Amino acid sequence: MTLNLTNFFGLLGGLLVLAFAANRLSRWTRVPDVLVLVATGILLGPVLHWFNAAQFGEVTRVFGTLALILILFSAGLELDLRRAVKQFAAGLVLATLSYGLSFAGITYFCVYALAMQKMPSMLAAATLACMSGSIVLPVLEQLDLRHDFKTTLVIETSFGDGLGALAVGVLVDLASGGGATTNGPLAPILGRAGVEPGSGGSIAGGLAMLFLFKLLLGLVIAVGAGLAWVRLLPAVSDKRFWQALTFAAVLLIYSGTHALGGSELFAVMAFGTTLANLPNPRNSTEEFGFEILAPDASHEILSFHSELAFLVRSFFFVLLGAMIEFGGLRKVFVPSLGVLGVCIVARVIAVELSRAVWRGTTRREREFATLLIPRGLITAVLALEVIRAMPVELVFLISLVFAVILFTNVLVLLASFRAKGLTVEASAAPAETTAS
Repeated sequence: MTLNLTNFFGLLGGLLVLAFAANRLSRWTRVPDVLVLVATGILLGPVLHWFNAAQFGEVTRVFGTLALILILFSAGLELDLRRAVKQFAAGLVLATLSYGLSFAGITYFCVYALAMQKMPSMLAAATLACMSGSIVLPVLEQLDLRHDFKTTLVIETSFGDGLGALAVGVLVDLASGGGATTNGPLAPILGRAGVEPGSGGSIAGGLAMLFLFKLLLGLVIAVGAGLAWVRLLPAVSDKRFWQALTFAAVLLIYSGTHALGGSELFAVMAFGTTLANLPNPRNSTEEFGFEILAPDASHEILSFHSELAFLVRSFFFVLLGAMIEFGGLRKVFVPSLGVLGVCIVARVIAVELSRAVWRGTTRREREFATLLIPRGLITAVLALEVIRAMPVELVFLISLVFAVILFTNVLVLLASFRAKGLTVEASAAPAETTAS
């Protein structure tokens, strides 16, 4: 098919109808809509050859990054810290353990099983260790789970996206020898510590220092911007297009944080969290939202960004499926199973260790949490980032990422079926706690 402008718009309209139908049907079929979208891309690209994803070039990366920005901002808006104090520690510990153990395990797997160098292995691990909030959050919304249990998983997912983006940003900095490593505010500190960009012996020290620097800088920018933005919002929230103005603020925070050397994706999520958790002097029991705005306005801004994210992510996953080469999938089939095994083992250990702070869970709830490790949008977007940093060493990564996305989403499907009756079991056996 000749992909002229008319055909492109027709294709885009059809894909959005398909995405909407897949999203609605997932409530009954339990099949994540990402699988339907990626399968559609495979059908349109490698199978029918209706269009070539290479035609879109950099557009694919732009679509993915934009969708990720919108999803992280929405996740931040939905993270009500005041209502999740009891679950906050458990979610944060689970997110850190799950990502850290997966990162370490995949790094060692790449180095010793795939004979890769240390830096490419760490870049691949930082990408593949990150769970996808764009898949987990809709799945959790569709399931009838115990409130505290669901809240813990929501907190974990929200921080998991930020951890992945932060780790990849730090490693790309070290691998390329740019940004904060050589020219940014942290350069004098790294120089005194003897950290040379890309040097294998200094990777651990540089990684820890850059991680902390990017995290703190992104947090400071996000909180400062959030405090300033809420002073402006009451003056513009009754005007037309004020949601677009907030979207502009999100993009400016992303670009500004990147320019200053901070973690831009973490800053976007922290900006949304800041807006969602400011104190409301009028009504301390008001439901989630921009607490200084009327409830209708707070839900309106969340709806606006969620629909934008739906539009962009739908097209991105179709493009991702169209990029797949069957020859590449055959080559990475066995390594992808190895990565999947590492992720499952790391997740089991993380869930068990987190029981020190994650109390009151049943055996079936822990089993559900163990299976809920999907890779998706953020994994694909971060893969495109690290491939740009090391295109030769990581040329296989897109195929590997696609295979891992497929396998982990099959686990999500299994977890969804296993979740039936989970709330009933938890209420019927309240005595089963972490001792079980």
